[in-house]
Amino acid sequence: MFNHGYIPPKIYQTTEKYTAYVDYLARSGFVVFKIDLRGHGNSEGEASGSYFSPGYTIDAISALKSLQTLDFVDPQGIGMWGHSMAGNLVLRAMLIEPDIKAGVIWAGAVYSYDDFMTYRISDSTYQTPEPAENDDDPDPRRKTRVIFESYGWPDTQVDYWKAVSLTENITYLTHPLHIHHAEDDAVVNIGYSFDLAAKLQENAKHYAFYTYEGGGHNLISPYFDQAMLRAVSFFKENLN
Repeated sequence: MFNHGYIPPKIYQTTEKYTAYVDYLARSGFVVFKIDLRGHGNSEGEASGSYFSPGYTIDAISALKSLQTLDFVDPQGIGMWGHSMAGNLVLRAMLIEPDIKAGVIWAGAVYSYDDFMTYRISDSTYQTPEPAENDDDPDPRRKTRVIFESYGWPDTQVDYWKAVSLTENITYLTHPLHIHHAEDDAVVNIGYSFDLAAKLQENAKHYAFYTYEGGGHNLISPYFDQAMLRAVSFFKENLN
């Protein structure tokens, strides 16, 4: 299961991004299903972002359930991949769905909401819109604004934010996780991954965390092949 990161829905095209990643995994012997999250490409619905809405997690788990019906897919041997925004999605999905046997996160973001307040991120899923003029406002970000108005800015001392924080619920993680992040990532601060790794270690979870001195947000060459080889080995070890 391959989950794409944040790309403005208006310019998103199914086959424009991630071709090298999908091709590498497919050539390594995996069935790869890259979904278009809701509101992207030809997928129905409104794009909602992953950090303050369960919509994308529902999409990913629904896609997994569809894969499990195919006769050329091992229904008990499915892993999940996520980049950037979808790193949040992968961890969120793994806390809910035990049929995800292994997860790989590249340059992922937002696991505790405290880390969101510390590191921030620059994509429009965080930009709350101006107050709507009427209740029919279709902008899905309006729901995020309502959450902030109701519970304040993220603070895990507040019961609501503690309840929805992924790392506060890390005990529900039952399968291994691979984390990859470049030190020079200018989009998602590597601090997100360091904090997640610390929480996984604290809770004795099975994980590996790899840092790269370069490669940027997409871990491009010359770091791409090394990171992909590690991810492929991880999936082969845990999905058989």
